[in-house]
Amino acid sequence: MSQWDLETLYLDLASVKGKRLTPTEKKHLQGLLCGYSPTEIAEKLKKSRKGVEVDLCTTLYQYVKELVGNNNGKVENWRNIAEWLEDASYKRDFSLEYDASDSISAFIVVKRANIKIEKNQLMIDVNIR
Repeated sequence: MSQWDLETLYLDLASVKGKRLTPTEKKHLQGLLCGYSPTEIAEKLKKSRKGVEVDLCTTLYQYVKELVGNNNGKVENWRNIAEWLEDASYKRDFSLEYDASDSISAFIVVKRANIKIEKNQLMIDVNIR
């Protein structure tokens, strides 16, 4: 979840909603942003699939549509939510800039990375899913 700016996203969605998101809405949103389908979210939260689908349709989908200015758009697929939010710049790019005697700049977009700089060597261990 670290690639998403959740604090800003929660605040902006709360502004659209008129009050803070509930813990359940946050869990559902996080599930969608992780790439889980409503069915998978329901399974992980031990809830009914239909209940999660109804919740998403009546809450988060509506908030996101308004937030990204797609009020007339239809959520044809749950994947639209993450795509719309990524297009609206709620997804962060991981970047590293390091200046030494020789200037090094790197731009990396990954799910998870461990970066070490030792004795003028840049070591990057990348895990891409």
